[in-house]
Amino acid sequence: MTVNTTTTPATRRMLWAGVIGGPLFIGAVVIQELTRAGFDPREHALSQLSTGDLGWLQITNFIVSGLLFVAAAVGIRRVLHPGRAGRWGPWLIGIFGGALVWGGVFVADPANGFPPGTPEGSPDELSWHGALHAVAPALAGIAILVACFVFARRFAGLGQRGWAGYSVATAVVYLILAFASFPAGDFRLMLAGGAVAWLWPSAVAAKLLRGAS
Repeated sequence: MTVNTTTTPATRRMLWAGVIGGPLFIGAVVIQELTRAGFDPREHALSQLSTGDLGWLQITNFIVSGLLFVAAAVGIRRVLHPGRAGRWGPWLIGIFGGALVWGGVFVADPANGFPPGTPEGSPDELSWHGALHAVAPALAGIAILVACFVFARRFAGLGQRGWAGYSVATAVVYLILAFASFPAGDFRLMLAGGAVAWLWPSAVAAKLLRGAS
């Protein structure tokens, strides 16, 4: 089954939201990591950018990027449904976007000396919002991993082996780098794996946008 080519301007705008979402999120994170005083990308997870006087920047980044992916999920469903990946694919990308919004609404706790003045190490007890925030990365990660395989099946069924391979490789690279970051004690690996995963739905949206033009 081919992509529906009769999409409306509103649907194309939704797909554009997905194209923008990944690069926007990653770019904003990298800029903050390089400029926020006291932030060490090796020792501090990106969620900690939500803390401190400038924490509103990352909170906004979480929420805006998440909403862009939610909009993209609606657009993807309009293009693909009821074809292959037309139901679960959009739902999973929507859950991924919703998890980013969740991570912005419920802010992580200060830890490991950031923001400056925070004691070293993890807090003795998580705040209620810190505990709720911890749900976001797990939910986002699971959703995007499953989405990769759902779309890989779609692409393979359409004979698009390059896209099928890209989708599977995205999931594998994300898992390897995410898990490697803990024994290595380096959150840069997790960010690199996340960047690979977060750019994937943007690439899928761009592909569908080209097919819907």
